[in-house]
Amino acid sequence: MEFIKGVTFGYMSQRGEWATQEAFESLRLLKERCAATHVILAVVAEQATIHATKINWQAETVLSDQEVRKMIAFAQEIGLKVILKPMVNIADGMWRAHINFFDHDVPCEPKWSEWFSAYTEFITHYAKIAEETACELFVVGCELVNSDRREKEWREVISNVRNSYTGLITYNCDKYQEDHLTWWDAVDVLSSSGYYPIDKWEQELKRIEEVIEKEQKPFFFCEAGCASRIGSKWLPNNWELEGSVDSSGQKEWYEEMFRQTDKYEWVEGFGLWDWKSKLYPIHQADADQDYAVYGKPAESIIQSYFKKK
Repeated sequence: MEFIKGVTFGYMSQRGEWATQEAFESLRLLKERCAATHVILAVVAEQATIHATKINWQAETVLSDQEVRKMIAFAQEIGLKVILKPMVNIADGMWRAHINFFDHDVPCEPKWSEWFSAYTEFITHYAKIAEETACELFVVGCELVNSDRREKEWREVISNVRNSYTGLITYNCDKYQEDHLTWWDAVDVLSSSGYYPIDKWEQELKRIEEVIEKEQKPFFFCEAGCASRIGSKWLPNNWELEGSVDSSGQKEWYEEMFRQTDKYEWVEGFGLWDWKSKLYPIHQADADQDYAVYGKPAESIIQSYFKKK
């Protein structure tokens, strides 16, 4: 696998937002300003609650298949390799990691079997699009922590995806979960979300290295990022952290992450978090507290790093 110099694009975009010139220009700027070779296209659907067994991937708010295909085509046209990443969110604001059901079926209660049936329908739909559009890599799931223990069901999901998509498959496990998955052998590439505190990268990379040595498969950080607000460099996974803008802290976090990961040849890339399909005016970059890197000091760190890799 070649080194993935990637950035995640368009997370939380809704129908119509990828069908604009503004979105195409945003993707072009991503490639140019970050020196990216890959883009991770995030297509988000929702379920009502963490206990719902219906995934509303055909809702009118979800990006249309046509605009997903067109964005993939545009990315490829400008020289980016595409990683397609369908994601499930919870409509009430809970994090997808908390999706959970009883381990054993109980009458009249929602069941893992029902949820995995809905998830398989959702994920194989996008696997077919990934196949038809020749995407480089397909992300079969993201940070579904409570479901990770359902090994049998995940193997079945991956088997179904392979019937539709012939390329490389990864599962994006959450931070701190790399050494807990029991079914890494079912995917081609290992990946995780690298939201580690600025002073903890060394110890976490040493822990992950043991997994890589055991599995003997490629690995990359399918997500990695830090918000530009005070305190985020110490707790980058907390998107609800309150604080004022701190672009320098975000820059320091990226510098340290790249410094530490460069020590390990098995870190074969990133899907940095993130880049919006609708960009804020660049003169307002120093007022943005989010994970976006557009126009911030961290952006130049990313560009320099990707250019030298």
